[in-house]
Amino acid sequence: MAEKAQYEELIRQFSAFGAVKRELGRILPADCPAGSATVLTLLGRYGDMRMSKLAELLAVDMSVTSRHVAHIADRGWIERSPDPADKRSRILRLTPEGQTQLDELSERTTQLLAHRLGDWTDDEVGQLAGLMARLRASFDDCRSAVPPRPAAPSAAEQSTRTPAITT
Repeated sequence: MAEKAQYEELIRQFSAFGAVKRELGRILPADCPAGSATVLTLLGRYGDMRMSKLAELLAVDMSVTSRHVAHIADRGWIERSPDPADKRSRILRLTPEGQTQLDELSERTTQLLAHRLGDWTDDEVGQLAGLMARLRASFDDCRSAVPPRPAAPSAAEQSTRTPAITT
């Protein structure tokens, strides 16, 4: 198991990772915010699906998923058709325009990463991707498996603590 200082450094890095996410967000077209881009990406990766499956993959409430879906449907990037197995449900599917938008998003993101990581070796990029996938897998069922809360620190411990999150 890692040392406490290593976990504290991870917390600092997670906090600072916001700058990376903001730069990735800046390359998105004005009519395609991050949530919409994520929906397009998931439909491109997993294919046609029900709204409930999409909400599960997004790890957000159904109302949030509905807003994202409405936004991209209004732009003609997806179509919603009745589910043959359950007429109350809808199947979401990328349209050709949606695939074009997804291809453009992928190209923009790839170019930015290639530029920013141009001095990294292929092995380093592969290691980062592998470690990020492993990290995400470690958190996959975090909504249903809440870890126990640590015991409250004593008054003496509280007076010597320093905040873990800094940038």
